[in-house]
Amino acid sequence: MTETHRSEARSDWESRIGVRTGVSFAGNAPTLPPPAGLVAVAGGAQVTLDWKPVDGAVGYQVHVADGPRGPWSELDHAGRDVLAVPHPPYVDTTGTPGEERWYAVSSLSDVHVEGPHSAPVSAVPLASAGPVTVSVDAASDLGELERPWRPMIGSEHLSHALSTEVTGGRAIGEELSAALRAAHEDLGVTHVRAHAILCDDLGVYREDDGVPVHDFSGVDRVYDHVRSLGLHPVVEVSFMPHDLARDPSQTVFEYGAIISPPKDWERWHGLVRDLTEHLLDRYGDEVVEHWSFEVWNEANLEVFWSGTPEEYLRLYDVTVAAIRSVDDRLVVGGPSSAAAGWVEELLAHAEEADVPVDFVSTHTYGSPPLDFRPTLARYGREGTPIWWTEWGVTPTHFNEVSDAVFAGTFLLRGMVSAMGRIEALSYWVVSDHFEELGRPPALLHGGFGLRTVGELRKPRWWALAMLERLGPRRLRVTPTGDGGGSLVEALAASSPTETTVLLWNLTLDQTKASGSDPLRRLVTVEVTGLGAGATYALRHERVDQHHSNVAAAWGRLRADGQDWPDEEQWAQLRAADRLEEAETERRVTADAAGVLRVDVALPMPAMSLLTLTAG
Repeated sequence: MTETHRSEARSDWESRIGVRTGVSFAGNAPTLPPPAGLVAVAGGAQVTLDWKPVDGAVGYQVHVADGPRGPWSELDHAGRDVLAVPHPPYVDTTGTPGEERWYAVSSLSDVHVEGPHSAPVSAVPLASAGPVTVSVDAASDLGELERPWRPMIGSEHLSHALSTEVTGGRAIGEELSAALRAAHEDLGVTHVRAHAILCDDLGVYREDDGVPVHDFSGVDRVYDHVRSLGLHPVVEVSFMPHDLARDPSQTVFEYGAIISPPKDWERWHGLVRDLTEHLLDRYGDEVVEHWSFEVWNEANLEVFWSGTPEEYLRLYDVTVAAIRSVDDRLVVGGPSSAAAGWVEELLAHAEEADVPVDFVSTHTYGSPPLDFRPTLARYGREGTPIWWTEWGVTPTHFNEVSDAVFAGTFLLRGMVSAMGRIEALSYWVVSDHFEELGRPPALLHGGFGLRTVGELRKPRWWALAMLERLGPRRLRVTPTGDGGGSLVEALAASSPTETTVLLWNLTLDQTKASGSDPLRRLVTVEVTGLGAGATYALRHERVDQHHSNVAAAWGRLRADGQDWPDEEQWAQLRAADRLEEAETERRVTADAAGVLRVDVALPMPAMSLLTLTAG
């Protein structure tokens, strides 16, 4: 790939990424009333908003103004995608201490269907911060801790895992495979979802003298490799083979994935049917029991689908029919859309056309995912699995926030928000070995990966590792104080021998992604329900600007203009690639009432994992 081609692919992407494919074209989403009970509580450099949930709402949009009569604008926390949030509370850190600001909130029944504003309220953020208390009831049991990160992780197109080429002197396929294996073994991930299984690099389709020829040997190499890593694939049925495309000049990404509808719908049906039959023949019943099929990727964006919205629905129908013609037990769904779009449209179409939707999949960045359970309920599909098959801190390639501690704390907030309402929340992606808009130009370049080229673990890898370390039973947690429950959040769990408490400090406001001293909080973790006078070993591991932070470590080592480490620097970075303890492990003792208190200084952003081990 020449530098000119790479630049052209990136310019094309940046010019079209926000352009929608048509408009909202079907559906029955109602206009909902605004939430009642909106309150605004001022704290140090923040205002916390809370309100009563509205039946049928998938989310809420927060609006701001300088006065009670407006003019109103959406509160922009610089997430660059869906700015709505799925539930309260919401912490606003975009205001100025000492200056009054007005707020109103509207309800969304779909990402594009917004109701009227609530009655406005105002608050004035304070100049100084107060303390926070996180109370953990060690004697409680809220049930099994849900782990929405386990069902799925995102990856570059999977043929990349077979590459023998190098980036930054590191073997691409070897390291991408190692990252996927680590996600399975260390984080409990069971499935991988990626693009482009039908692209021409795998040679699945060609026409000889106008006659279709199917060859799945390339697909076999990819999926055999995925299975060797312990993972099952989510088969994203995309993109279009050259010889089957209506307009093969319509492409996306540096690797030229074709985004055109098929020129012949019967031949598309035949390709999907034969692929499905081949997979069942090769892998057996596990395809029914563990695999799934997702129809296309983000067809609601022009950059990913050159057809019309109606043609996507036809693609969905034909693809589902082809898959189900092989075995009607196979799991298939969509719309695999950008920015939470087209869920309403697909469900309305499925109801009218009587086509299956075994799971609903969509994507979002920059906010916790919306709540599509009310949408499913309106169509009588309660219990249908909801999979966010892409999710992350930013949709923007080469954005430094992806390497920052902020991205790790963001990941914690989203995963905890998902618990109990989302079956799979798939972070996009596992590794910086990623070439959509060109391969990584430097070690830390704002790549989407949880792990760097060179297999160093970023702060957001540590976020998932901390979550995975939590015990199996969820405990009751009550945060109070200045931003408790909105700025500072916590999750706690227990096992027969340990109590684990994970706490973090985060605003969604990405203008403060590099940190904000006024949002720093002193947190007292208060664990109740322990035995009187019981002693524990306390371990405190943390991720912040100075701990467990590969970006900070590389910043200390690199010379001006240096893109990649030398061998000595690689060795130093590997030595620093660990989850660091904030202090030496020590013994702590509960008081006569069975209460134990630990003080934690928590910058913004930062996350801390406290482990109490009995004995």
